[in-house]
Amino acid sequence: MTELNLRRLNASAEGFDSALDTLLAWESVSDSTVQQRVASIIEQVRHRGDEALLEFSRQFDQFEVSSAAELVLDQAAIAAGFHRLPTDQQQALATAAERVEQYHSHQVSSSWQYEEADGTVLGQQVTAMDRVGIYVPGGSAPLASSVIMNAMPARVAGVAEVIMATPAPKGQVSDFVLGAAHVAGIDRIFLLGGAQAIAALAYGTETVPAVDKVVGPGNIYVATAKQQVFGKVGIDMIAGPSEILVVCDGQTPAEWTAYDLFSQAEHDSDAQSILISHDAAYLDAVEAAMVRLLPEMERADIIRQSLNDRGAFILVEQLGDAKALINRIAPEHLELSIDNPESWLPDIRHAGAIFMGRYTPEALGDYCAGPNHVLPTSGTARFFSPLGVYDFQKRSSVIGVSRQGAQTLGKVASVLSRGELLTAHAKSAEVRLDD
Repeated sequence: MTELNLRRLNASAEGFDSALDTLLAWESVSDSTVQQRVASIIEQVRHRGDEALLEFSRQFDQFEVSSAAELVLDQAAIAAGFHRLPTDQQQALATAAERVEQYHSHQVSSSWQYEEADGTVLGQQVTAMDRVGIYVPGGSAPLASSVIMNAMPARVAGVAEVIMATPAPKGQVSDFVLGAAHVAGIDRIFLLGGAQAIAALAYGTETVPAVDKVVGPGNIYVATAKQQVFGKVGIDMIAGPSEILVVCDGQTPAEWTAYDLFSQAEHDSDAQSILISHDAAYLDAVEAAMVRLLPEMERADIIRQSLNDRGAFILVEQLGDAKALINRIAPEHLELSIDNPESWLPDIRHAGAIFMGRYTPEALGDYCAGPNHVLPTSGTARFFSPLGVYDFQKRSSVIGVSRQGAQTLGKVASVLSRGELLTAHAKSAEVRLDD
């Protein structure tokens, strides 16, 4: 068994910038072999529909299904899964869904208009998408939280139909996932996984309806399929491994910080956990706590590999030096385990979610705090935002020019369009002029 061997970086040392770049480097684009296999799967689903889905279910999920109807769970079947759960799980799922719904209700955009002095009306009409598809992985962990976080903002946005695809190895699906689908208001579940599920959601089959947008995490085949169907449907983002950056002033119990770093490392061996502090003795204490606590973790081997491969402790001269590193790293999850974390907010430009104070571990955000846990990774917080209601609403411009307004705007448009040598554009504006 490999020992825990965390790398240490000193922000003041020569070569730090290069070492940090190497630490953060992550290439999420799949290789040509995966690209070709996914393209073939998508093509077969497009042209053979349900027949291809049945074959792929048998091949990849060992799901011996004879008809496409067996791939569908209706609301009654979803509700039955919820009612089979222990009461504490039912209550926890309901509480999480309620909190996520409440938070996202503040994100709803409304249509608006204004009228200019000449009677011209301008505005924006906001409408929800018609149908959205949620993909939920079916690996070793039943990701009930992923169901709630992806479906609830769509529901709050007013999407008419929210459907879900999740693999069912040997025909089995977790009641915990079904329970989450119930509290999140999923209309139907399709027992489909991998690239074939994404293809079915994007293009539709005899049984699976085509959607307007596909959201949700997945493995490299799912991510690649989302890339390839983008344009036919919308997608949320292409997510890389989970990340956490903890900034601590040395006053948080070392065991707390150790568990916070473990919480991301246990996702998979490619996850990244980084701790920044100006207190070298505190870094030593956290590492000692990690060594002591790691054998207690059920996923100890995954945590160990993640920390050894991609984890790091970074020592800075002054705690305030961490602000520049935060914006450079642009972490998915940022914990400010310090006094008065609010005072740091104006200086933080790039982070998916910011957890303020010693009593706000990232785990609360994963499940029940309220904000969405679907967050930008691999530095994409520089230009991506958390999943939200706005991802399921569309905006249409509203333009109603009055006769008086056309006299002014028509002349402007005429000059500009003739400058672009687009005569028909000019004529279209000019014929509406009174003189």
